[in-house]
Amino acid sequence: MANSPRHLFFSTPKGGMSDLAIHPFLRHPGALAIAHRGGSLEAEENTMAAFAHAVALGYSHVELDVHATCDGTIVIHHDPDLTRICADPRRIAELDLPTLRGVRTRAGAQIPLLADVLNAYPRLHLTIEMKSDAVVAPLCKLLDRMQVLDRVCLGAFAPARTAAARKLLGARLLWSPAHGQVARLWARGWGLPLPLALFQVVQIPVTWKGIPVLTRRFVRAAHDAGVKVQVWTVNDRPEMERLLDLGVDGIMTDRPEALRDVLRARGQWPLAGEQQHHDSGIEQIGRHQNEDMPDRKMVAQPRPEIKRNP
Repeated sequence: MANSPRHLFFSTPKGGMSDLAIHPFLRHPGALAIAHRGGSLEAEENTMAAFAHAVALGYSHVELDVHATCDGTIVIHHDPDLTRICADPRRIAELDLPTLRGVRTRAGAQIPLLADVLNAYPRLHLTIEMKSDAVVAPLCKLLDRMQVLDRVCLGAFAPARTAAARKLLGARLLWSPAHGQVARLWARGWGLPLPLALFQVVQIPVTWKGIPVLTRRFVRAAHDAGVKVQVWTVNDRPEMERLLDLGVDGIMTDRPEALRDVLRARGQWPLAGEQQHHDSGIEQIGRHQNEDMPDRKMVAQPRPEIKRNP
């Protein structure tokens, strides 16, 4: 991969990020609306149908999860195996791409390739969670080859995965830290001047194991350090309102229609470029649906009883 300049971002006196070089992913007026897994309470999660639904609503950002097949293809799926979504107990890491392409979800959709979504929506921004160690290297190679680092943000619950991605992609990569850096930022809200790594955004839950994480104090500490605050996964409208009032910079939701309606009522919708996103992707997504599913619709019915995993 091409070497990238290390001076793009630099530490502020408080140890956070300068606003001199805000990553393009984060250049957005107001709070970002992010469709979690494409909006998994309104369409089948992590499918082309879900991403098409989010784009049709005007979303410019979606969140998704990735694994690698045994032959190194990056596919979009949350779990390591196919049981919950496809009623198939096999693990993605043990299947090659031709085998996986023959698998269908419970609603009849194929497991999408990350490259297909990137190609179908050339202006869509993706928060990508790396779900395994094996996915990191082929994912970074794909993102570098497709030249899409201006519209992706990588994260993982395992800090080693993010560290590996940063080593491969350098300062061009936007990444969200795991719990260690988040804890440091939280402590800074209480006056502890702990140093921070150079990151521009945190993606956090409201609480973690019963401990409040997202507080007004945390938001203030993050903003003082030049760090944006995005929250997952919020499906309750009053909670969306409360978090927006706290000044968060983004909300991930399984209910993209609900979040759109909340933002619309606050005069923060449509998002910038809404029609562009809709026009750029909807025809291509229809083509993918027709190729993959000639006799079936891919749009699933809402499944409100499904328990959400991180």
